[in-house]
Amino acid sequence: MVEEQQNNPLHGLKLETLITELVECYDWKILYAALKLECFNLNPSIEGCLKFLKKTECTREKVENFYLYRYKRMPKAVGDQFELKPRERGFAAGIVPRKPMELTFESIARMHAQAAENFEANRNARGT
Repeated sequence: MVEEQQNNPLHGLKLETLITELVECYDWKILYAALKLECFNLNPSIEGCLKFLKKTECTREKVENFYLYRYKRMPKAVGDQFELKPRERGFAAGIVPRKPMELTFESIARMHAQAAENFEANRNARGT
């Protein structure tokens, strides 16, 4: 597992560094639009976000997933890796992070609409 972790961009990364990198790349407003977390909206600060994210594990995982798959643009988790928390996932040797995804309010709205459409399609396919 340690060997796999060495190929995870989250391995050894402090939450403060993660948030700082995201804010420097996207800014608070884009992060709020993408993640819908009030810590990015109401009086946003690194310290405030740290306090909130350290208290709420599921929210921290949401931000870590965003970091992995939008900012570092790593391949999506599949199989057993999908069930693991972001910090526990491993990536195949040789896979390196790519440039951050460019995000705008319009592209975020399209992603949210596509996610809602996919959710409904999956829900209807299961008959629930």
